[in-house]
Amino acid sequence: MINTNRIPFLNTYIDNLTAKEAKSCVDQLINEPGYRYVVTPNSDIIVKMQDDPKLKEVCEKADLILTDGQIVVKISRKGKYPIKERVAMTDFVWDVMNLADEKGYKVFLFGGKEDVLKKATKRIREKYPKLNIVDSYSPPFGFEKNEEQLKIANERIKASCADILVVFLGCPKQEKFIAGNKDHYQVPVSITMGGCVDFIAGGVKRAPQWMQNVGLEWFYRFLQEPKRMFRRYFVDDIRIFGLARKYRK
Repeated sequence: MINTNRIPFLNTYIDNLTAKEAKSCVDQLINEPGYRYVVTPNSDIIVKMQDDPKLKEVCEKADLILTDGQIVVKISRKGKYPIKERVAMTDFVWDVMNLADEKGYKVFLFGGKEDVLKKATKRIREKYPKLNIVDSYSPPFGFEKNEEQLKIANERIKASCADILVVFLGCPKQEKFIAGNKDHYQVPVSITMGGCVDFIAGGVKRAPQWMQNVGLEWFYRFLQEPKRMFRRYFVDDIRIFGLARKYRK
């Protein structure tokens, strides 16, 4: 068994790892028998767990639970189990690509809008020209509820013989898709990467480093798309502080 240093955090669990340790764990999981998956909870996902028992169950059964949120890290440091560091998916996605490039692992990129996914795939290939991206596929909207479309997606992924499936579907669709289908498409490791595809493609810019460090990356994101992100950041995600008070002991 791989020791992921799993600890309780608020209403769920977190694997208390650095990005370097997480990369090593992904490498080990690829070489373990079975079909494993990695989830990447941030404030938004932890709040969603309060209202979605299935999402909570899926995340807690993951083989690796990584902390994608500086606010989450800061809250943890006021409690008994401080989290070592944020494993930001916008950075960790490149760690995964680097791992695949070093070890010759085959990568399948799945999800996101078709034009965005094409740009992201192109950028990854520019950075890692020898990386074996066996396929990239943007399934039709609502595919997971259509038996035939879901079958096509699973068969396409399985036929690729990928070692790593990177899923850009957003929460909670990506977590539930992986948990419900990993035994059908049979990839050693699947990783939820949500909106990372937009950053990779260049459509969304990262916040300055100082804003990332102090936990204000969310605000920079809000400024880019205020109408779209207002409810998430100022209505839904603010509930994380209520959870912090509730579970502070």
